[in-house]
Amino acid sequence: MGYKSDIEIAREANKKPIMEIGAKLGMEPNDLLPYGHDKAKVSQEFINSVQGKEDGKLILVTAINPTPAGEGKTTTTVGLGDGLNAIGKNAMICIREASLGPNFGMKGGAAGGGYAQVVPMEEMNLHFTGDFHAITSAHSLLSAMIDNHIYWGNEQEIDTRRVAWRRVVDMNDRALRQITASLGGVSNGFPRETGFDITVASEVMAILCLATDLADLEKRLGDIIVAYRRDKTPVYCRDIKASGAMTVLLKDAMQPNLVQTLENNPAFVHGGPFANIAHGCNSVIATKTALKVADYVVTEAGFGADLGAEKFMNIKCRKAGLAPDCVVLVATVRAMKMNGGVAKADLGEENVAAVQDGCANLGRHIGNVKSFGVPVVVAINHFVTDTDAEVAAVKEYVEGQGSEAILCQHWAHGSEGTKELATRVAEIADSGVSQFAPLYRDDMPLFEKIETIAKRIYRADEVLADAKIRNQLREWEEAGYGNLPVCMAKTQYSFSTDPNLRGAPVGHSVPVREVRLSAGAGFIVVVCGEIMTMPGLPRKPAAETICLNADGEIEGLF
Repeated sequence: MGYKSDIEIAREANKKPIMEIGAKLGMEPNDLLPYGHDKAKVSQEFINSVQGKEDGKLILVTAINPTPAGEGKTTTTVGLGDGLNAIGKNAMICIREASLGPNFGMKGGAAGGGYAQVVPMEEMNLHFTGDFHAITSAHSLLSAMIDNHIYWGNEQEIDTRRVAWRRVVDMNDRALRQITASLGGVSNGFPRETGFDITVASEVMAILCLATDLADLEKRLGDIIVAYRRDKTPVYCRDIKASGAMTVLLKDAMQPNLVQTLENNPAFVHGGPFANIAHGCNSVIATKTALKVADYVVTEAGFGADLGAEKFMNIKCRKAGLAPDCVVLVATVRAMKMNGGVAKADLGEENVAAVQDGCANLGRHIGNVKSFGVPVVVAINHFVTDTDAEVAAVKEYVEGQGSEAILCQHWAHGSEGTKELATRVAEIADSGVSQFAPLYRDDMPLFEKIETIAKRIYRADEVLADAKIRNQLREWEEAGYGNLPVCMAKTQYSFSTDPNLRGAPVGHSVPVREVRLSAGAGFIVVVCGEIMTMPGLPRKPAAETICLNADGEIEGLF
């Protein structure tokens, strides 16, 4: 039988006016700033008005390491949110906004799939409410003001060899990774090397996603270290006097976006730092607001649990005072087969032995998440080619790990396909068994924090870092930044830093190439292996097949 594409299903959605969706959460029309008929921003006044309410239960959806077979983490997040509502619970979901870069690159969209999607799908994957444009603009304003400050006499005595603030654009553009700026003579300033990262790797994005309100946002922006003087003392964004204007640009972007699922259940879609090169979670303000207006909040963290869940626990929860009540770990039979050595072209054929071989990756993620003291349920995201024997093999393996696996068919059947998962997740969340604690203490030395993650989460033997990096970490500790968590920038495809090493590798090393201090966001970025903070487009980018059809509708987003 022929299946409809995600965009075809999304286009047929029976959307309700966004005011109706807000009403489900107790929002009056004045509490929402509409962007068209199907999306709106939530006012700060409403957010302030619900602070006295009790928090609902927090459910994190994470996954195994991604494979080309596809896992469906966002699809499962949406399906579980719909499933909880279908069994009579007051639930909502919180997911990240999509970056244009991967939409036009390999990924092609990030709003769920099949009958478990958030709509409007096209807008969410493109400009949406302009949040990412605002972040790019605020970041660019600071970039411009730094070079302008140097041009007009350099009152702060910035060492132009030590400008730490790079530029950003929300596109995969490898040509911009390393550039020389200010060429062309006296009137254009002082030439220096710089480069671009993708907007979702910007510290401004991380700050927006971790700030509690506009005052906190402005303070954090002011705390950004933009450069160093010749005596190595830091120059802050507030020294350049940019934080006020940046906050003005981010005023609306700071407010969570309300949209709906295909089943007309509420969803906050807000913020979107990458999980491999940034901290990979939607905004704290959206998650905390959702916990005040819903009894169950389903949120996701990017890529596999070795990245997204680890950062959700060690960075977001630590900083925001949150604690997950239950974790759902998404896996697919197809991905197990790929981890078991089956080629993508052969995934349609039954291969129970390969499923069993590939389960080691899943097992390690289960153990890692449990190490945070949180109960784990595995959601087997069903594909039509899965056989009963293959599904049974995954369930049996997970039981052997002291957890449970539940088959989910939300892609094909919406909430009908996640009722069993929703029922079990609600039971676990309500039971209060979660004993959440971050993996390392605030006062642990920075290099030990890196080693803790490398050894306990990645199961590496050692961290390789030269004296320059270790000295840099020690200098930051002496400057008062030793209590910050670390944000590991690592490939998403493997527990190791080698993207081709599938399964559950041991005996590997984690090479640290560079460390960056994000003083405003409040973490240290640790760049490992070959990971890039500016991705490139693949040989055949998705952009080649994205276009408008004869009816003026968007084709090619999936």
